[in-house]
Amino acid sequence: MAGVTSGANLGGVADARLGDEVDVIGTTDEHRGGISHDIAPPDPHGHNTIYLDSSITFENYHYWANRSREFEKHIRTDNVGLQQIGNMLIGRKTAPTAPSYENPEKTSSNTVPEGVVENNEKKAISTVDNSGDSTNGSKDGWAHGVTESEWEMAQRATRTATWGSIFYLITTDILGPFNVPWAISQMGYGPGAALYTVFGALAYYSGMQLWKIFIGLDSTRYPMRNYGDVAFRIYGNWARVGVNFLQSFQFFLNVVLIIESSGQGLAQMAAGVNGNGFLCFMVAEVIFMLLGFILGQIRTLQRLSFLANLAIWLNVVVIIMTMVVVHQYPPNYLASQAAFGTLPGPVVKTANWPPNTTLYDRVNGIMNCVFAFGGATLFNELMAEMRRPYDFWKGFIFAEIFIYVCYLVMGMVVYSAQGQFSFNPAYQGIPNAAYRFQTLGNAVSFISALIAALLYGNIGIKVFYSAVLRDVFKLPPLDHKRGKLLWVAIVPIYWVLAWIIAAAVPQIANLTSFVGAACILQFTYTFPPILLVGYNCQKDAMLPEEEFDPRTGQTTRVDDGWRRWARGYKKKFAINTFDVLYSLAALATAGLGLYASGTGMHETFKATKLTPFTCANPAG
Repeated sequence: MAGVTSGANLGGVADARLGDEVDVIGTTDEHRGGISHDIAPPDPHGHNTIYLDSSITFENYHYWANRSREFEKHIRTDNVGLQQIGNMLIGRKTAPTAPSYENPEKTSSNTVPEGVVENNEKKAISTVDNSGDSTNGSKDGWAHGVTESEWEMAQRATRTATWGSIFYLITTDILGPFNVPWAISQMGYGPGAALYTVFGALAYYSGMQLWKIFIGLDSTRYPMRNYGDVAFRIYGNWARVGVNFLQSFQFFLNVVLIIESSGQGLAQMAAGVNGNGFLCFMVAEVIFMLLGFILGQIRTLQRLSFLANLAIWLNVVVIIMTMVVVHQYPPNYLASQAAFGTLPGPVVKTANWPPNTTLYDRVNGIMNCVFAFGGATLFNELMAEMRRPYDFWKGFIFAEIFIYVCYLVMGMVVYSAQGQFSFNPAYQGIPNAAYRFQTLGNAVSFISALIAALLYGNIGIKVFYSAVLRDVFKLPPLDHKRGKLLWVAIVPIYWVLAWIIAAAVPQIANLTSFVGAACILQFTYTFPPILLVGYNCQKDAMLPEEEFDPRTGQTTRVDDGWRRWARGYKKKFAINTFDVLYSLAALATAGLGLYASGTGMHETFKATKLTPFTCANPAG
């Protein structure tokens, strides 16, 4: 979406095409899990919430997750296949329908059919406390008058996605390879293809780790909605706060990238066919910033899911146009010289590392590889929408293969035409001689960027408000009067701060590397393995003589603390050790990426005419 960013960066929070979860972030309805408005949800920022109740044990989550997975084996998905994907293609919302089930007579003898499950829920699972409230087995109970069966049936009814629709959502959200040609120009054909392959394979490995954790901890009783929920259930509230804060920071930096790429596009369009026109780059960014926070005042996005689809197909148009046009016209020498100090000359392509690149150039290219596969934040949200989350791996593997092929094709095709002059984003590397095509790319991407501004600005601010201002500073919900007033005040502050950073660092390639190293690499490569280690330790520490009582939610353990974690770690010592080393290696790579992006910014300011808050367009 929007040139240098993708919809995947909204993942772990909300996809505007899946439902109205976007609209309830930061309100009293947050974390309701998509259930009917007729059923009151727990307040995630209150005291009687199942989401932040640290007294709920791992065994409790795991028991109900196994129960949900067993039940889901008999849910049919053939009745929501191609039609659902077709509705997504055109951005049409599908009304939630109750899932249909296989004939109970065909189920295995150890499987509980739907009717029995519902009756058992009413008789054995739901208990009534002295005040008459239905309880959920935890010490606080359900303080909002919802029976267990009502909650679980409502949860199942709103989970409609199949693995086919997951393939579509992952593919279209992550697809946006406009930085790939520049990344390959920093690495050459061989290392570029090899590193995209390695990072793609590792992204698949990490994604499957998140899948394993999700199917082991998510249930209709205790649904997981985002990355923060995963961190909370394994390591506690401190991990959830840290993850949510980093996500908020990532969304903010995405807005910075959108402002910068759109400012470059506006300035390029203003130059005209002959290049005689002029629009100060900093002013162009101000124009987009103003549009951004005007659109950002719209708090409700429920009816605008079609815009997310529109942005996707606009990007497809620009991708195809760019690959065709770069072979018909020479590179944009002015843009490459202005942004990177590359002097005009013959196009040079290398099979190995380009001889004139430094270590930080190559690392910045690698960080753009990381950015390309930064969709892991999306996966928990998508699995939470599936009728059968176990099937996620099917859509995921096909999506990863498709994305990998598209990225390499786009990167190699454009690099073959432009070599060391490849630009980021690629469509701004089209020269002024092909002004009509350059303008088509900029105009279409500008529209896409406005849509992204509506989504990123809206969701990014809501996530920051929910994760930091509500959780830490106890501010009121956004649907209260004071919350609405705070929203009006926060939106312009958010966009002005994003503009200041975009204007201060007019270097998209280095900024993209910074975002990849600081944020995206963590969610895709650092966090999944260390989360799985924590999951394995707690799961494998469970002993046969220990008991969990689903009627009361009480867990009987032999021991606790570090001794228990050590016992669980030893059970899968080799794989746990590998994952710890993998996570540490990813963290070290992130540190190297931060160093490279910072050094790259410093050296680019020294080698080019670009300065902070410059009027000169980095795209020439």
